[in-house]
Amino acid sequence: MNPNDIGKAYDKITHLWEREGFNRKNGIEQHERAIAFVKNRGCALDVGCGSTGRLIDLLLENGFSAEGVDISSEMIKLATKKHPEINFYHENICDWALPKKYDFITAWDSIWHVPLEEQEKVLVKIFSGLNRDGVCIFSGGGVDEQGDHKDDSMGQEVYYSTLGISGFLKVIEDSNCICRHLEYDQYPELHTYFIVQKS
Repeated sequence: MNPNDIGKAYDKITHLWEREGFNRKNGIEQHERAIAFVKNRGCALDVGCGSTGRLIDLLLENGFSAEGVDISSEMIKLATKKHPEINFYHENICDWALPKKYDFITAWDSIWHVPLEEQEKVLVKIFSGLNRDGVCIFSGGGVDEQGDHKDDSMGQEVYYSTLGISGFLKVIEDSNCICRHLEYDQYPELHTYFIVQKS
């Protein structure tokens, strides 16, 4: 399943994030932990920003100038409607060249949709897009081995992949970064997040 197919699938399920009762606190505590490591609160990027604007709101509240990127055109339309002052990019993170360096990058519940063979390259790109001492938070599948699968629990078939814990840690180390925090935050589910800082 290529990223453009993922974008089209998400175009059809944007209502899931717009409905009343959506948990707008999802990921907020984890992001606050990551932001505590940031030394310079300049530019921030939300990779796979979606439509809710909750992480954009958090970044703005913490003094960042924020931008977002997403493969779903419908998500970008809704995000722009909520934050018309923000630059949102309708792009495929696999091919997109980051327009600048950032002090903070979040890829919350997004890059696990990147094809397995592209995931390391995308992470290297994101880490390379950090300023010195910049911080990245990203979530992934906390399994021992790399792998991928498809799931239709949201009403559309969506692809997921993971490098596995050791694979993620190797990319972090090889990218001249330090893992500041790793947590299975929804255990026994295998949802895992990493806080990474550029050396």
